[in-house]
Amino acid sequence: RAGSPLIEIVTEPDLRSPEEAKAFVTELRAIMRTIDVSDADMEKGHLRCDANVSLQRVQDDGEAIDKSLNPKVEIKNLNSFRSVERALAYEIERQTKLYRANTIPTQNETRGWDEKRGATEVQRSKESAHDYRYFPEPDLPALDLAVIRDKVALPELPAAKRARLTEEYGLAPADARTLVEDPAAADWFEEVLSELRAWLEALPENEDSREEIWEENRGRLAKLAAGWFLSKLWGLMTEHHVVMKNLKIDPENFAEFITLVSTNKVNSTSAQTILADMLLLGKDPSQVMEDRRLGQIEDTDTLAPVVERIVRENPKLVADYKAGKTQVLQSLIGMVMKATEGRAHPKVTSELLKLHLEH
Repeated sequence: RAGSPLIEIVTEPDLRSPEEAKAFVTELRAIMRTIDVSDADMEKGHLRCDANVSLQRVQDDGEAIDKSLNPKVEIKNLNSFRSVERALAYEIERQTKLYRANTIPTQNETRGWDEKRGATEVQRSKESAHDYRYFPEPDLPALDLAVIRDKVALPELPAAKRARLTEEYGLAPADARTLVEDPAAADWFEEVLSELRAWLEALPENEDSREEIWEENRGRLAKLAAGWFLSKLWGLMTEHHVVMKNLKIDPENFAEFITLVSTNKVNSTSAQTILADMLLLGKDPSQVMEDRRLGQIEDTDTLAPVVERIVRENPKLVADYKAGKTQVLQSLIGMVMKATEGRAHPKVTSELLKLHLEH
């Protein structure tokens, strides 16, 4: 294989459903990526799966009537997780129909998977072990993997990392799983959290209670960062064909971006514009915010004239508010937001409006 090592992993026949088989292969890929053996991308041929299916008759309680394994079918060269699940489901259904029709298979066979048809098709009957003409290789001694495992320091494996991310940061299990599937993404994200902690603890008002402040806010900040990373940033990366190793946004800048969002320095719409510029131009978020004038306006002296004009131009809404219809306040806030291109700080705007409406 031109210098590329080939590893074949054979499991015991202990998987009981197509869903379980898919989960096994997915976890195997995550482990291979974590220990840096391979990118294990099935679509690129880094990883292939041969799935064996053998049925047993069972009693009502699920216990097998006959413990011996019946003839098996091997489905060759499955190249996606979806194919693994679909091919096994189809083959189980196909064999079940044969058994129920009392057409019991008598020999093992190899079948291929036709993705378009959604069906397996026979390729050849399987040989017995002696047909392969196995013989021992004298220059390859037996390899005790347990001994090797004890001597090699492994990194934190996927299952342990998922558990830690959900327990330590309160991430949703689905988010933790998505992160851990790409070790580079998981490492980058944890650096973001480290930068967020440094930012939070560096604030002057938190000097005397740094540890407590982080404990109180880490779950909220971690969920916010995960949401923006896995939803917004990941989508932009996919759209512009950017992978983690080529990402121009470093953890420090992304932590600064999350800080701007969490402290309401920018609204959601402006934040998405800032994130796109960060991705494509490699700029830091504060620079983009200033260059594009996207920061929220909190200065009352700047907002006051806008608020006064909106109140003056909408006497009916003002009268409705004074008559007790306080819900019209949201309409007035919306008008101020429109007048400032979405930059007016909602809370400051609300307070200024109330000040004008109630006096």
